Amino acid sequence: MRETGGPDPAAFAALLCGYCLDAQPGRQVVVRAATPAAPLLLAVQRELLEREAWPLLRVELPEQAETFWAGARDAHLDGFPPAELAEAEGTDASLAIQAPANTRALAGVDPARLARAARARRPVRTAALRRRWCGTLWPTPAGAQQAGMGTAEFAAFVRGATFLDRDDPAAAWRELAAFQSRLIERLAPAREVHIEADGTDLRLEVAGRTWINSDGKRNMPSGEVFTGPVETSAEGRARFTLPSSPSGVAVEEIELELREGRVVEARARQGEDYLRATLATDEGASRLGELGIGTNFGIDRPVGAILFDEKIGGTVHLAVGSSYPETGGTNTSAVHWDMIIDLRRGGRLSADGDPVMVDGRFVTIP
Repeated sequence: MRETGGPDPAAFAALLCGYCLDAQPGRQVVVRAATPAAPLLLAVQRELLEREAWPLLRVELPEQAETFWAGARDAHLDGFPPAELAEAEGTDASLAIQAPANTRALAGVDPARLARAARARRPVRTAALRRRWCGTLWPTPAGAQQAGMGTAEFAAFVRGATFLDRDDPAAAWRELAAFQSRLIERLAPAREVHIEADGTDLRLEVAGRTWINSDGKRNMPSGEVFTGPVETSAEGRARFTLPSSPSGVAVEEIELELREGRVVEARARQGEDYLRATLATDEGASRLGELGIGTNFGIDRPVGAILFDEKIGGTVHLAVGSSYPETGGTNTSAVHWDMIIDLRRGGRLSADGDPVMVDGRFVTIP
């Protein structure tokens, strides 16, 4: 096992195809990745073949997405190719590997066009989520630049965040899953969650909702428990101190006021126009669809990739837009935008008045 450096592609592929996807003989697995992820993509293909599964590689070229959005016509924004729906319905699992060559490639795309296409593609998205799926990231120079790190430093960061620096990564993920199960036992009876931090004083009802143990089988890395708050319950204000970059658009210092579950005022130091346009996408875009609690202390700083940032141990995140049905949430939207509150520098998460996390550290967890 490597002591330093980035993820070993073979070890990463074994973790993804085994622990995450449990690829079995005869299973059809769609693997989507951009060309910078070639080392991992080829390792995943080898691993799936060894497991006698079918690897269906879907490789994205540099500038492919940017070129698509520049040339897309009304038909492309208001529909989808039937073959994509057939693939989503007819395959057994999917793996999406982020490997950006340019983290700002879509920054110039009108958010209204993105939202319009997302609404049209909802049947494909719904079908895709019915099969087993996992999303991950392969470190690239662009990702390192986004994170404010050197290329080698970022690669090592990804290795640690995915537990590939451990002797047995899958065992490490099972250990975190066990802790998260105990955390869920603590949260499951709660009726109300209260989040307090600088600029944040927000109450949410969670009675009757299900908490989900996100233990690395769908997101790699993971490390969170999440639920869908009661749609009409959010009362108060929230200030999101970690930046967010949906579709490559930088949005910083978001502040939301919520009444009866709906965002009634929204501000941002940067990207406010994008924020307001997104919240107006549809009826559900201005309500909360998710409350999540980050538990991965191997991720100790934001890197500009939500796959990592929402899992930072000692943070909570709220998503405007669609709920995950398995939580009992009923909010529907073309939007799902995670926004992060950092409790590590003074903050508190309580359940029915009892502290669960104080200053980024868990308390009262068996």
